[in-house]
Amino acid sequence: MLLRQKSGSILMQGVLWIYFLVSVYPLFWMVSYSLKNNDEIFVTNPFGLPLNFRYENYINAWSQFSIPNYFLNSVVVSTVSTIGILFLAVMFAYTIARMQWKLRSAARVYILIGMFIPLQVIMIPLAILVKDFNLVNTYGALIIPYIAFGLPFSSLVFYGFMVSIPIELEESACMDGASIYRTFFQIIVPIVKPAIATIAIFQFLGAWNEFLLAYILISDEAMKTLPLGLLFFQGEYSTDWGGMGAVMTMASIPMVVVFLFFSEQVERALTVGSAVKG
Repeated sequence: MLLRQKSGSILMQGVLWIYFLVSVYPLFWMVSYSLKNNDEIFVTNPFGLPLNFRYENYINAWSQFSIPNYFLNSVVVSTVSTIGILFLAVMFAYTIARMQWKLRSAARVYILIGMFIPLQVIMIPLAILVKDFNLVNTYGALIIPYIAFGLPFSSLVFYGFMVSIPIELEESACMDGASIYRTFFQIIVPIVKPAIATIAIFQFLGAWNEFLLAYILISDEAMKTLPLGLLFFQGEYSTDWGGMGAVMTMASIPMVVVFLFFSEQVERALTVGSAVKG
């Protein structure tokens, strides 16, 4: 029996190690080809380590193109969009999950309908609205649509967390004289921190990698984000794939940092529902 359990454990560890290698290899390949030239990438050494580490790919990408400006624009747009989504979604989810008012169910259905509207359907009306409100080539041209598209899913996640919180916690706070605002910020928000971390990662990465809206709504060189900046490495007759890999590697660093920063909260999000109920 003990031998069978040990064999099963070894087999499970082997499967997990294979999954780990399969998951990590794309990152390894991206970093490797960011240090190669086009010949190594496509002909002589497409899958292995660079034969000559070409650090000039990073230097050229950073100095010869507007990468610092693209990087700053992506940071501003992604950060402000994520903060706006978290702020509005948490408050909206609280109002439909814990408060009693007319048309509460209709409001919940209305906001969730946004999850089923394809971007392609409203692309032209959205571009017209951005132009009419004089938001073309501004941060607002991206931040406001990103917040609007992120609210339905985020509200649904927060709603699921809040309906699992025992109502007795709020009743006790009310008996102790706490106002609705104090109850919300000191009781509800700390409990849903794992959900906040999960949504923060999801929405930040979505805004950081978004290309289509940015390509349509932003034409000013000074306002472009990193996904748009990658287009500059594609020429009419040739493409600097090594430089593009360097930019993608640099663009991945904030995403890795955000995930590592919130990883503990994300793990707690998997069990917080049952823990609160218990």
